[in-house]
Amino acid sequence: MKLVVKQCVCLFIFSLLSEAVLAKEKVLVVGAGILGASIGYHLSLEEVEVTIIDMQSPASHASLATFAWINASWAKQPQAYHALNQKSVRYWHELSKQIGVPIKWGGSLEWFESSDRQKKLGLQIREQIGWGEAAEILPVASAKMLEPNVTFMGADNVAYSANDGAVDPSQAIKKLLSAAQANGAKVIYPCKLNGIAKTLDGEFADTTCGSIAFDQIVLAVGAASKTIASIAKLNIPQRSTPGIIVVTEPTEPLLNRIVVAPGVHIHQRFDGRIVVGEQTGAPKTSAHNSRLKGRPNQYPNQVLAQDHAQRILDLAIKYVPRLTNVKADEILIGWRPLPLDGHPVLGYSSEEPSVYIAVSHSGITLAPIIGRLVAKELIEKRPLEVLNAYRPNRDFITVVRY
Repeated sequence: MKLVVKQCVCLFIFSLLSEAVLAKEKVLVVGAGILGASIGYHLSLEEVEVTIIDMQSPASHASLATFAWINASWAKQPQAYHALNQKSVRYWHELSKQIGVPIKWGGSLEWFESSDRQKKLGLQIREQIGWGEAAEILPVASAKMLEPNVTFMGADNVAYSANDGAVDPSQAIKKLLSAAQANGAKVIYPCKLNGIAKTLDGEFADTTCGSIAFDQIVLAVGAASKTIASIAKLNIPQRSTPGIIVVTEPTEPLLNRIVVAPGVHIHQRFDGRIVVGEQTGAPKTSAHNSRLKGRPNQYPNQVLAQDHAQRILDLAIKYVPRLTNVKADEILIGWRPLPLDGHPVLGYSSEEPSVYIAVSHSGITLAPIIGRLVAKELIEKRPLEVLNAYRPNRDFITVVRY
């Protein structure tokens, strides 16, 4: 009889231990933009249960309306932050093969019309070289050989950064999420996070698609500062600015590299579409400012959208005249997350220990390395030194870039 009891007790204990071993850590990622998709993908490579939700659909916010320039440019200051960008650019080569997304490498060409600003660019490129970046100043004739369809109007010389590239952001996000799903992750949308609740059975996310249990929750919600404030109980100082991107109909091969001209940046995708982003910003009119107060994701009417698209295209035509008859196919508005010092915000909330914040400008460039490092922190539950400068409780001091 004693032997039977001992066997039963042993089997019961073994059963409990087995359940503990088999029970996977549950991580909920909120936001299916490029950052959330990368974090979700890298988590899916580990022994955790991953759920990714988005209030609309994947790639429907800032990650869609982005120029999608992969770079470690002179503006990425100080050196430690620049080095993080360099690591991510290098990792893009590996990640693109893992998930099967093509990246158009070839570098970028940049110049300013102002002689003083151009001289400063020369100093910044020298600094880049000192930091191990493949950058140089070219005479206009050499730049013209690289991009014969570009006028290089107003240029005394041109900065060439050979490591830069560009990607189709929507395609990259879809590939990351598909790869995560193939590894067992769940992707649910539309699914809005309303709040979180703590019970005797654990923590649960209250969402429009039901209650979702989690052990850790990642807020990769971009410019949605209200969500961070209500869930993480923290106010992250950030400026959110609208990015306007025009995508044209497919056209003949015109550009091999990214062109960063005065007031506008341009590149051509593999499918022949030209992507144009403005640097100067939207018109400073009271009517336009009034429209922006509601943080719209689209123009109120097609006429206004086409007017803005043509204004941006006219800037591009100045530097690439063969774009003259190319028609705009899409005009996109994305509200870019921009923490006050321009650096990522990565780490656990001091007020909600199970809530991890992951917000970043330069999301396209940084998504691979942030995804990998954040996943590592979540799994190992220990801080990584390389991310210590980007914690949510830091002093957000504006970084001088130029």
